[in-house]
Amino acid sequence: MGKVHVLDHPLIQHKLTYIRDKNTGTKEFRELVDEVAMLMAFEITRDLPLQEITTETPVMEATTKVLAGKKIGLIPILRAGLGMVDGMLSLIPAARVGHVGLYRDPESLQPVEYYIKLPSDISERELIVLDPMLATGGSANDAIHSLKKRGAKQIRLMCLIAAPEGVKKIQEEHPDVDVYLAALDEKLDDHGYIVPGLGDAGDRLYGTK
Repeated sequence: MGKVHVLDHPLIQHKLTYIRDKNTGTKEFRELVDEVAMLMAFEITRDLPLQEITTETPVMEATTKVLAGKKIGLIPILRAGLGMVDGMLSLIPAARVGHVGLYRDPESLQPVEYYIKLPSDISERELIVLDPMLATGGSANDAIHSLKKRGAKQIRLMCLIAAPEGVKKIQEEHPDVDVYLAALDEKLDDHGYIVPGLGDAGDRLYGTK
């Protein structure tokens, strides 16, 4: 079963508090999500493989380390996942970015796919699916199925906050996918919103209602 990693770095937790705050405006909310995504990128890349090379310093020749050519793909789930891309790219600028567009049917709460555009070599990349909220898990589950159907083999899921119900769904449907969170919240309410949560991430990122 995939592991759940709660990234409890003090800077992540501090910024997440202001992301949750209902008085945080769109501009500041967007900047904070960007910053937390960057901090989470630092944690999620902790186990990337390294290789040794020889480098000439101003003093002498030295054996140093660089990334071992691991290809990364960032897959934001539209639209809220877009808010996490720039923060990730600031640390992993060579990553390719694909997009999966899903919306949740208000009646059934089931995801509907309306757009998908991916790097041609996703089977060779370690993919990080980005979505601020893991609520019912429906959208993330559907996005991961879409990626696997198109040849993806290594997938991680990165969210700001999650409800236990969403985490359970991903673990049941995709036991090979590790989940990375800034916080694991209490539950879902009757409308499928995370409690205490942060409201609708897409609306708060883009100033819509």
